[in-house]
Amino acid sequence: MAKIRIIVVDRTRMSFLREGEDHYLGRLRKYVPVEWIEVKGNKVDGKRSPEEVMGLEGKRIQGKLDPRATLVVLDRSGRQYDSLGLARWMEGLFNKGTGSIDLVVGGPLGVSKEVLGLSRERLSLSRLTLTHEMCRLLLLEQLYRAMTILRGEKYHK
Repeated sequence: MAKIRIIVVDRTRMSFLREGEDHYLGRLRKYVPVEWIEVKGNKVDGKRSPEEVMGLEGKRIQGKLDPRATLVVLDRSGRQYDSLGLARWMEGLFNKGTGSIDLVVGGPLGVSKEVLGLSRERLSLSRLTLTHEMCRLLLLEQLYRAMTILRGEKYHK
């Protein structure tokens, strides 16, 4: 059975983004089981190098990964799709293997090299620089849009 697990670093602090996440998680769960997993983040305060911060977060992410799932990491170097392309890409992932997808959204510094090295795919939502919290909401909306496209529903115009 198709399943999506979204693994994010830290909690969403901005209430309006949290409301949006809840809204699209509810909509998305009507189509596919979705699990939202938060791992502890580390402060970016100069006491640790960026690599050390990402490494610690990466170990926590790795502890949550499903070894049977297709690992997709959001990264600025990843492949970009339009909405129809994203829907077809997701359909292809669901049809492979277990049909489960682990989507990882890193913290403010991104994702560790170790986690990137484990990923089967890298996905970029935009060439624009976006906050990691904003990425979560955009990802959820686009996943929901992709599911409506695959079902032939009218949400996508």
